[in-house]
Amino acid sequence: MTKSKKIDKQKIERAVKQILEAIGEDPKREGLISTPTRVANMYEELCSGIYEDASKHLKTFFTERYDEIVVLRDIPFHSICEHHLMPFIGKANIAYLPSGRVVGVSKLARVVETLSNQLQVQERLTTQIADMLMEHLRPKGVAVVMKAQHTCMTIRGVKKPGSQMITSALRGIFKTNLASRTEILSLLKE
Repeated sequence: MTKSKKIDKQKIERAVKQILEAIGEDPKREGLISTPTRVANMYEELCSGIYEDASKHLKTFFTERYDEIVVLRDIPFHSICEHHLMPFIGKANIAYLPSGRVVGVSKLARVVETLSNQLQVQERLTTQIADMLMEHLRPKGVAVVMKAQHTCMTIRGVKKPGSQMITSALRGIFKTNLASRTEILSLLKE
């Protein structure tokens, strides 16, 4: 379901001007005059997934008698941490074991992109991708592993650059069958 509301860029511009003033800057200074507009445009781009239905990318699938694992690794993504409004950047790995339905490989990347282009936490993003694939492709199993660096932790707060957060979501046979889980996790780590 696509939401009809759009991002209010004028409201963002006003808020950015207030932030600039609150930190002691002059929003009319040459280097800052266009900053509120640039920030509004940035948020419109980085949060575009809020008003898009990611499942639309899974509406077109192909009926195939393929019963082996499908893996798409190292899908670059970026998102905005909803706790500090700072980016986290990483790679997603997706695998599924079809049960009669396969989808174009670019559609998997589009699901990741759409769901990550909204305020997120990595744990929820990982499960949203897995649940959406289970619902729309109805495979025997899904595995999603995401690895990201969170700037809210690497450049502020605890300041631990280079640290990475890894999350996983296993569904179907990849969750219930130890041999299948071991196989898929080894494929996603290589």
